[in-house]
Amino acid sequence: MSIPSEPAKPEMLRGLVERVTFHTEETGYCVLKVVPDKKREQVTLLGRAPRVVAGERFEAEGHWETDRDYGPQFRADTLQLAPPDSEEGMERYLGSGLIEGIGPAYAKRLLERFGPKVFDIIENESVKLEAVDGIGKKRRLEIRASWMKQKTVHSIMMFLHQHGIGTARAQRIYKTYGDEALELLRKNPYRLAADIRGIGFKTADEIATQMGVEAHAPERLRAGLLHALEAGADNGHCCLPREELMEKGGKLLSASAELLDPQLDAMIDEEVFTAHGSMIYLPYLRSAEISIARALKRLVETPSHYPGMDVAKAIPWAEQRTGKTLAESQRRCVEQALVNRVLIITGGPGVGKTTILNTVLTIVRAKDVSVVLAAPTGRAAKRMAESTGIEAKTLHRLLEFQGEGQWGRHRGKPLVGDLFVIDECSMIDVPLMAQFLAALPLGAHLLLVGDADQLPSVGPGMVLGDLIGSGVVPCVRLTEIFRQAANSRIILSAHDINAGHVPDLKPHKDGDFFFLEHSDPENIRRTIVELVKTRLPGRYGFNGGADIQVLTPMNRNTLGTQALNKDLQSALNPPSETKYEVERFGVTYRVGDKVIQTHNNYDKEVFNGDIGFITQIDTEPVKLRVRFDAGKLVDYEPGELDELQLAYALTIHKSQGSEFPCVVIPVSMQHYVLLERSLIYTAVTRARKLVILVGDPKALNLAVKKQETRKRHTGLKEEVQQK
Repeated sequence: MSIPSEPAKPEMLRGLVERVTFHTEETGYCVLKVVPDKKREQVTLLGRAPRVVAGERFEAEGHWETDRDYGPQFRADTLQLAPPDSEEGMERYLGSGLIEGIGPAYAKRLLERFGPKVFDIIENESVKLEAVDGIGKKRRLEIRASWMKQKTVHSIMMFLHQHGIGTARAQRIYKTYGDEALELLRKNPYRLAADIRGIGFKTADEIATQMGVEAHAPERLRAGLLHALEAGADNGHCCLPREELMEKGGKLLSASAELLDPQLDAMIDEEVFTAHGSMIYLPYLRSAEISIARALKRLVETPSHYPGMDVAKAIPWAEQRTGKTLAESQRRCVEQALVNRVLIITGGPGVGKTTILNTVLTIVRAKDVSVVLAAPTGRAAKRMAESTGIEAKTLHRLLEFQGEGQWGRHRGKPLVGDLFVIDECSMIDVPLMAQFLAALPLGAHLLLVGDADQLPSVGPGMVLGDLIGSGVVPCVRLTEIFRQAANSRIILSAHDINAGHVPDLKPHKDGDFFFLEHSDPENIRRTIVELVKTRLPGRYGFNGGADIQVLTPMNRNTLGTQALNKDLQSALNPPSETKYEVERFGVTYRVGDKVIQTHNNYDKEVFNGDIGFITQIDTEPVKLRVRFDAGKLVDYEPGELDELQLAYALTIHKSQGSEFPCVVIPVSMQHYVLLERSLIYTAVTRARKLVILVGDPKALNLAVKKQETRKRHTGLKEEVQQK
């Protein structure tokens, strides 16, 4: 029997960083050219550091290895960096571009004048810098301010990197908290989870543990309960039953009910949470539900008031003007829209919602009624404007959102208009609906249009479903499919799915709905890439990037957005020597890539769900430019790229409110947990011309038979029903 050899003991290497060959902000991975102590020749060092600057001192523990292409190099298991202590290192450090106002020439002059005391002079006696030729008061103040900022940022980065947080997010933490960042985090590391996008409770908890916070400390238990309730809101719930919240909190914190009960009661007493019966709310969500219910009940109780309106004469007149003869069901819907102060119009594709809306708008505009159109997303607003010929805005733009919870339009400064029409209402969450209704002017009429059978909003609540379910708000549900729409198998299949029936999967010549059967996820993946790259462009003339949208239930696994985006990017936009690319947050971006904005950014005026294409990448400094719909050009710095994701494949949730010429949908048992009727129905109804489902008939059957998205904890329906 052979005895395993002991692993080689790690070696220590110390010296000076000569050059930074490569460094990635997200992981800290770096390739450095260094000069070890007592040697003059450069060697290559591989390691991880939050950031590194030429001229710094390094201390590394690791081992030597030989690379076939690059020869001997030192791979560091741990790498510590410190400000330089030699004049050579100081000159290289100051001249690296790290400090604003100092380049290589000024670095040399400063070292010649002040020698090793230069750092101390910059920090504590900066007025002496003005003795150096070319440095006046303005440059001197710029140098000191930059030095102090870099020193603070460096301390924060070192602290956070030790706790597994990359440089880009460390910079965002500094931007959020400023110079007080370290002090604030040491007092309460759980603030990170609440304040910084991309840092969750788990990371904050690990930092807190390393800082000595006890497992059953009140601040930890409270942070865990808050996280559990906020996670519920992220999953669409406005509230959680107390028992469920305790269970989730206990599992997260490994804490008993006896420990959590008093903390939960204290959070209710201190109004961190709101209790309503057995339900526990984040206070803003409870307030939003109450506000929506009050506003809608007030509208329901107010008679309609359109000046000089004779409904019986208005409808035939409008039919003559529009050239559209209404079916009886459509005529009744128009009548309801004209005699009610508020009305919900709901129904699937092909049932004539657009015809009804255009008829209503034709009638009321003839009476000089001021009309305002809006939708939750830019793409939905654009479609609304195209179908009506009237300007439509996003709800955020209409309400003049200013960021950080501030709105230009509210109860004290209401909107201006007589009739407000809101489309794609299934996408509107509870906070946004509450804000909109608060800003609705007295005397206004309201039409809420949407498909209640689509997926509910990404945000908390299921506003449209709850309002319809209440039976209090007047509602017309359209079910009749009209002649032109009845020729589309997309529409017929969507209605079959919505009724709980598997649609006809047999191929039809010149059809617009197809099912390609594959059970193995790898085969499904390969087929999707082949369809998008060659088969569909060749058969139908589609552009693989611009016209074809892959929609999938989830982000992870073989058929999730992350894997499919990598495959589709490689197929449609592969790397080349002439094409710049940049890697941030685990994603590689190239000129020509299709991308989606994943967060509302009001400074840039781009919003969650906006899709565009990268038109330019600059390297000095790194900057990326995206052209969004309507030709809007937006620039991104490296630290902002976590607001973008590749968009060759999107989650079905992200596609809400959008339409695409062609949609390709993987249907696999790999997505077993998420498969359900509203998901498939929503995906199919995103297509204008062609739908291709690729996958397992068993998975499609499971999805069609299961309806899960209605299982959200909300209180809006009951609140509207209250007398």
